[in-house]
This record gives sequence, structure tokens and C-alpha cells, in this order.
Amino acid sequence: MSRKSEKSRTTLLVLGTEPRPRLGRLTGRVRIAYADESTLAERLPSADVLLVWDFTSHAVRHAWPGEAPRPRWVHTASAGVDHLMCPELAASDTVVTNARGIFDQPIAEYVAALVLAMAKDLPRTWELQREREWRHRESQRVAGTRACVVGSGPIGRAIQRTLKALGVTTALVGRTSRAGVHGPEDLDRLMARADWVVCAAPLTPDTYGMFDARRFGTMQPSARFLNVGRGQLVVEDALAEALRKRWIAGAALDVFADEPLGPDSPLWEVPGLIVSPHMSGDTVGWRDELGAQFVELYEAWEAGEPLRNVVDKERGYVPGH
Repeated sequence: MSRKSEKSRTTLLVLGTEPRPRLGRLTGRVRIAYADESTLAERLPSADVLLVWDFTSHAVRHAWPGEAPRPRWVHTASAGVDHLMCPELAASDTVVTNARGIFDQPIAEYVAALVLAMAKDLPRTWELQREREWRHRESQRVAGTRACVVGSGPIGRAIQRTLKALGVTTALVGRTSRAGVHGPEDLDRLMARADWVVCAAPLTPDTYGMFDARRFGTMQPSARFLNVGRGQLVVEDALAEALRKRWIAGAALDVFADEPLGPDSPLWEVPGLIVSPHMSGDTVGWRDELGAQFVELYEAWEAGEPLRNVVDKERGYVPGH
């Protein structure tokens, strides 16, 4: 039976209820059900499609039904898929897609803003303003500096383009070496020369904890480190120690190993560290963009057409072209 003839019986299960996604043209055409972490396991077997709207939840890992009836397609409203992948899902014939394309330019702009803020010492300027203190200082010129961007997917490439517009010479590092992209074997050499090291890599077994004390030790004392990828890519204690010992000049973290960052976390008070609450890709209207993207994907799936943004479940990301 074709998917078109199944249309009236298709059940879309949405994980996460508030705020609910706007699904536009799907309203009335698809049976939509909602689940939270406590009800997901019970409702998964009856779903044809799962939309992981709450992309901070790890409930899919624990609730995935294995060999039991399960959704034929899972879409997550995020670029990363590490929060939902488990061996049972990876081994199944269920298709997984992500929100590739939504966050690229917003994250690139956020990185550029951090680079400018640190180069121009804006955090200190705001502190001095609050203290009503007039203190003239010299700032750093951004044009002519070097950046090493780790992660050669759409987000990493958008960061490269945006930094280039600021006059920053940017090297891109990916999983494998190819035209315009360095392989992992070049990472230490590029980090040692960079003024800015930007992490935008996916979280996989190969990248977990890749930024550790040894890597921070290869950086120049004047360099800064920025992470807009995944928190677990960074050994946070090692970064904090590198900043306290002034191995590097500063850092900015938008993602953390445990989120939200608790009020008692020592990271709040690490000298030279800018902390932001996982917001680099979240611009006004981003949820509507995510909903519209899913509707387009759903209509392609319903028509039996090839889906965009299909994740390689073994690698943990959408392969590049």
C-alpha cells in the first residue's frame, strides 16, 4: 500500500508539548498525538512518525522499542542527533533526519559577535560602565587574524564565510581531508597558529572530549576558544584550568556537558570565560522555521520522495556532499 493511501491513518507523535510546533498544512490531514518523557515509551509503538520537538530530551534513547512496532521516520528539531541515538535505533530501518540548514547563519553570526566582543574587550567595557570608571584601553584588530574552525558541515562552513567577511583567515577541519577542508591530522598544527579556535563539530565517539588539556596546551597564550557544537566535546575542567593558568587568553561556551548550567557551577566564575545558555542558533522566529521545515519534509515523505537531511546513523550526522 502506498504512503498516499495511508495518509488518513498516519499518526504523528510529537515529543514535547510547549510551545507546540506550528504544523500548518498538516493540520487535519494527520493524526497528531503528543508525548512527554513519561508517556513516550507507551505511545511510540503506535506512531508512524516521531517529531522530537524537545531536542534537549534524551527520552528517545530510553524509550525506543527495539524490535517492537516503531516509527518509520524520526525527525529531530536540532542539528545534533546525539540526544536520541541509541544502538537499537541505529540498527533499525527507521530513517532519521535533522534540522540541518536552520541554524547555520544564526550560529555563524553569534560566533562573529563573540569574536568581535572579545577582540574589542566589550565585556570589560560593560563592567567599567557599571562601575562608572573611564579607563582607556587598546583593543585587538580582527582583520588579519587566523581562525581554526573544527566541523566542516553547514554550520562550520557558514562560520568560515562569516569570519572571512571580517578579514579573518580561516582553516576548516573535518572528519576527512578534501578540497578546502583539513583532516584531523592537521588539527594540532592549525590550533597552534590560530588566534580563534571555534568548535562546531558533531558529537560522536571520535570527537567526545577532543578538546582536552593537551589541546589547550597547544594554543597560543593570546588565543581564544569558542564552542557552539556540543558540550561533551570539551573537557570543561581542562578549559577552566587553561584559563586560570593563562595558557589561553579567553573562551566562550554556548553549550555544556550538563544543561542547564547550575547556579553552583564553578564555570560561572572562571576568568576570561563567556557563558551563554545554548542560544547561538535561536533567533526570533526559529521555532516557526523548524515547523515549516518539518512540514516540507513530511510532505516529501508522504509522497514517497527522497528525504533531505537524512542522518548516517553510524556516523551521527548528515554526510557532506
